[in-house]
Amino acid sequence: MASAYDREDGTAPPSHGGGAADAYDPNYVPDSVKTFVVHLYRHIRDKNVYEIHQMYEGGFQRLSERLFRDTPWPSAEAVAPYCDGDHVFLLLYRELWYRHAYARLSPLTASHRSESWNNYCDLFSVVLHGVVNMQLPNQWLWDMVDEFVYQFQSFCQYRAKLKNKTDDELQQLKQFDKAWNVYGVLNYLQALVEKSMIAQILEREKEGLEQFTATDGYDYEGGSNVLKVLGYYSMIGLLRIHCLLGDYHTALKCLAPINLNQQGVYTIVIGSHISTIYHFGFANLMMRRYVDATREFNKILLYILKYKQYHQKSPQYDQILKKNEQMYALLAICLSLCPQNKLIDENVSTQLKEKYNDKMTKMQRFDDEAYSAYDELFSYACPKFITPSPPVLDQPLTNYNQDAYRLQLKLFLYEVKQQQLLSGIRSYLKLYSAITISKLAQYMEMDEATLRSILLTYKHKMHAVDSNGKIVSSADFDFYINEDIIHVVESKPTKRHGDYFLRQILKFEETIAELEKVQLD
Repeated sequence: MASAYDREDGTAPPSHGGGAADAYDPNYVPDSVKTFVVHLYRHIRDKNVYEIHQMYEGGFQRLSERLFRDTPWPSAEAVAPYCDGDHVFLLLYRELWYRHAYARLSPLTASHRSESWNNYCDLFSVVLHGVVNMQLPNQWLWDMVDEFVYQFQSFCQYRAKLKNKTDDELQQLKQFDKAWNVYGVLNYLQALVEKSMIAQILEREKEGLEQFTATDGYDYEGGSNVLKVLGYYSMIGLLRIHCLLGDYHTALKCLAPINLNQQGVYTIVIGSHISTIYHFGFANLMMRRYVDATREFNKILLYILKYKQYHQKSPQYDQILKKNEQMYALLAICLSLCPQNKLIDENVSTQLKEKYNDKMTKMQRFDDEAYSAYDELFSYACPKFITPSPPVLDQPLTNYNQDAYRLQLKLFLYEVKQQQLLSGIRSYLKLYSAITISKLAQYMEMDEATLRSILLTYKHKMHAVDSNGKIVSSADFDFYINEDIIHVVESKPTKRHGDYFLRQILKFEETIAELEKVQLD
């Protein structure tokens, strides 16, 4: 089943066709679906993770393409006889049912959205308060959390487009006003984090007392991985939601238990890996932690560059490529505001220049054209922000689904505007090891008092508070003033011999692979 991590615009894709939906009978269960349900139920009872994964990723996708391209799957009540009416299995089945409906059917009513919300509430309540004796693939558990966040975002976008709503739709919004409440969504994800004790598990893992990452989150002693892995992925879900709300400090705080400098369960599923780094990088960009954002964007872009060919047949491939393009745009913004070329791999740098060299040249100028380039790249690459509060339905009906985006864009461009003259300061100071304030003021055609103010602004804007509360510099060089003389201290880039050898090994492997394809007579 394709992940929905990139479907952030709050709209479902259009239906694949018309007519068939009119003949849809929710109680009709084709033989192939009966077989699918029987086998999936048996594998879940047997904790056969490999077979569950094959049916989830392969079987469900193939049946959806073949039988349900523009109609829903049979209702949970219709398939209940083929799984002994098992309550937990039917909750999982409904989760797939609504996910398929979101991906394939348009438009979805407030009633459908509310029913999906209720199913998630029931499912998570069982996980939190019941006894769940099963193991599910990491891909399914990630998709579950990811879809939960997506449907919340989708509902906020749907609810905010009031202008062309019919009276019936408005009545449904009033009727289902409790569905997808922001506090409820946050509370479920936070409850999964706390009940799973995942932060404590990851902490104990550092001391060698746990094997969570080494076992990919699975329990090989007959237990269940569901609560622990859902708790783990819920931290990433909270990161994403707080980014959508514009609360970047809380977003990064939610992710703190996961060490991004090491392999983790988040890297096992490609959708999880990309979503984590994308939102982590974006939050750091908005908090002026340009070094952290640049470093992580570079790592994930290099990873995608090396391994994307292995995902070409994946239903997520198009989404991977789109997020890849968005992260290159965010990296271009980071490097334009705070040059950090020593952190960028040569291959990533080459790709970046091919895509955004012209725009990055414009952004260095900080004129109106540069301002426009920042606007364009931010608008293309940012998350689709949401307003979580419900609308007032008795006022003149307007669309306010773009309000949150406009606010974040305004704040970002205000930050860019504040840094307009810093590019000029940077280019002059990099030419000198020492220069008097009066001489630099003369070059920049301003008085000394204004220049001192700009130098202080540069110091402020090129420093940020890291996750440990320490003030760290983001600049690629530093300076200090002594008796009206500016002394420049430029950091020397560290030679990274390991990266060079890795690139050469990769080239040799590609050459060998090509040679092995050559047919010898």
